[in-house]
Formats: sequence, C-alpha cells, structure tokens
Amino acid sequence: MYRKAAIGLTFALLLLISYSIFIGTVVLRSYFIPLLKSSPLAPQSLCATGPPLKVFKYDLPRRFNVGMLNRKSAEEAPVTAREWPPWPRNSGLKKQHSVEYWMMGSVLWEGNGGEGSEVVRVSDPEVADAFFVPFFSSLSFNTHGHNMNDPETEVDHQLQIDLVKLLHESKYWNRSGGRDHVIPMTHPNAFRFLRPQINASIQIVVDFGRYPHVMSNLSKDVVTPYVHVVESFTDDNSSDPYESRTTLLFFQGRTHRKDEGIVRAKLAKVLAGYDDVHYERSVATGENIKLSTQRMRASKFCLHPAGDTPSSCRLFDAIVSHCIPVIVSDEIELPFEDELDYNQFSVFFSFKEALQPGYMVNELRKLSKEKWMEMYRHLKSISHHFEFHYPPEKEDAVNMLWRQVKRKVPAVKLAVHRSQRLKIPDWWRRKK
Repeated sequence: MYRKAAIGLTFALLLLISYSIFIGTVVLRSYFIPLLKSSPLAPQSLCATGPPLKVFKYDLPRRFNVGMLNRKSAEEAPVTAREWPPWPRNSGLKKQHSVEYWMMGSVLWEGNGGEGSEVVRVSDPEVADAFFVPFFSSLSFNTHGHNMNDPETEVDHQLQIDLVKLLHESKYWNRSGGRDHVIPMTHPNAFRFLRPQINASIQIVVDFGRYPHVMSNLSKDVVTPYVHVVESFTDDNSSDPYESRTTLLFFQGRTHRKDEGIVRAKLAKVLAGYDDVHYERSVATGENIKLSTQRMRASKFCLHPAGDTPSSCRLFDAIVSHCIPVIVSDEIELPFEDELDYNQFSVFFSFKEALQPGYMVNELRKLSKEKWMEMYRHLKSISHHFEFHYPPEKEDAVNMLWRQVKRKVPAVKLAVHRSQRLKIPDWWRRKK
C-alpha cells in the first residue's frame, strides 16, 4: 500500500515539474545545477537570438561618411574594409556621436556573420532583411558649420538633399516607404533640414527629447548608448572598491542647459556644502576629460542629470568607470532595456525628488555597503555591452544594436506586406 502511494506521489511530482517547466515557472538549470550559474564578477552573457540580420549597405561616395574624417582627401569611391580608417584619437566630443561610424564598420568588416556577430552583409538586396544607409549625419552637423548660422551648414544641407534624392530613386526605399532602412541619427540636430522625409525609417537615436512621437518613437526606432569619451576602467581590481572610492557623489560638466537641463543649475545649489559630494561646472576639454576619468573611478555614485535632451554621454562614461549611475531625468529612454534591468546597477530619482534639499544624498547614504557592492559587481558584468569596437566583438554595443534592429524587422515586414495589398490603407480609422 505504501509502495503504491509512494509511486503515485512520485508520478504526481514528476507531472507537476514537467508542467512547470512547460509553462516556464521552473528552470532546471537553477534548481538542479546551481554551480553553473554565472559568477557575478564575470561579464554577463545575454541570450543569442538566432542567425544574424541580413543587411544590404548602400555604397555611398565618401563625402557622405568617412570623407568627413579626412577632409584633405578628394577620394569619392565608396570605402572598403581594407581602407577602413581608425576613428581619430583627438576628436573630442565628436566621438560621443560616432555610433554611425561603428555601425558602418561592422557591416563592412569581412568577418561579419561569424560567431557572435548579429549582422551579415549581403550583396543581393532581394534577400536583405534591412538596408543600411551609411550617412554620418551627426558628424556632418558637427563638421559642416557646428553653429547653425554658419554659411558652411549649407554643405550639410546639400548632403541631405543628395541623399534623399538617391533614396527616393531607390526601388527598395520605395518598396517599403523606407521602413526597412536603418539610419543612425544620434545628434539631436542630425538631418535637421529634411528629417520629415525619412521619418518612416528605423532611426538609431540616443533619446526622443526633441522629436514629436510621430517622427521618432520606441515602436519603430532603436535607442543607442552614446559612445563614451572617458577611458574604460579595465584594471579595476581593488580589493575593497567601496572604501577606496571616497567621493559619495560626483558630477562634472555644464550646469546651464536648455529644456530639462535647467535642473543642473538647481542641483548645484541643492548639493552645495557636502564634503563628499563633488559638483563642478566645467567644459569638456581634453584635460577635463582626464580629470573626470580619475574622479569617476574614485566615486561611489556618478550623477546623471538631464542635459539639453533627456540623456547624455555622462551616463555611459559612468558605466565604463564602474561608478553607480544616479539618473535624474523624467523622460529618459535607455538602450537595451529589454535585455538589461537598469535597477540592478543604477539609482533613479525624479526631478521633484532630486530637488528636495538633502533627500537624494540621504537616500544614497542609506544604501548599505553590501547593496552597493552587489550593484557594482553587476555593473562590471554588463559594462562590455556599452563598448564600441572595430572589429566588433561578441555582445558589444554594435552587436547589441543590430540585435535591436533585428527585433524591429517583423513589424516592418507586417506593415510593408499590408500596405502592398490594402486598397484602403486606413480603413480601420474610418470605421465608426
């Protein structure tokens, strides 16, 4: 009798476990192989998502891209992988908007499509999942008359005119209305003259601060990190980083900004008078970037208030410095948030909370050493996702971006297929 009961109980238990695995509430790896769990100090590996995205790249003359890196050269032929130039070492803040350069390099690289690569270049546009438009729109703004009243901005304007003409003559742009075309535009003033004409494309942006939702939004576009300008903290091997980082909260940068960035001037007053809070007004010279690098590495928390737009490069400088980001921005969108939980390695305050005298500093002081160490270890384990490399590396920022683009493709294909067969495209809006 007892034997039959034991057999029945075992059978019921196996049935319950099988059902739990089926619906996803039990993960055998966690329950029965706990020793295989990733070390908190090891770089975090995210889930692979199948074969790489097949991308066709437009072969544009160099004046649209790398020609801006060497304006003395008159070469117009499209650049090849063998001729791919390194990013200039002394480019200053232009580097933060260089996502377009790294994405183009990843498509040109002859090793793409291999292990760890999320993109593969195809020569036949008929088999492409997406189309990459290698126009350095942010560098064009920064290069051709950074002051909007400068007559040289007409060069930027003409490049946009020429590019839009080329795209509108393309069979593949017209086939999808541009929906499956990928265009990096990380500077808020990138493509400012003719942006409405390319709205349908998948835009690579740092945030949506200056754009109406009909122009740029999460449903069709991809949020990218800025390219960090401080040196990565690759030899961060302190035996007790909590104690060795003697500054509680660090900020160094411009304090007078537009829009949401007005919070910076207010924070200067709120954070005055603390011995372990460093809040300094400065501009991004080469020397100040070096100082900021050192100070971030000596700080437990790094403040990231909104700038002219909801996000700024400072957040990603903090991440590669392994300094816990303190984010004060009510409208920020963050890169790779479907794969990364920023609450595990960042602290968030609303404008209202941050501007309450003493509130933010007191909340940071309440965070125990154990909790800080947990966040610090997690931050170190994910920081490689915010590094840009050429050639690209597995799960670096470039591959993460292409993975994000790949997730937009099914919705793009649905929209394209429906638009091609519907006689009345907006019939659902007319229905009462």
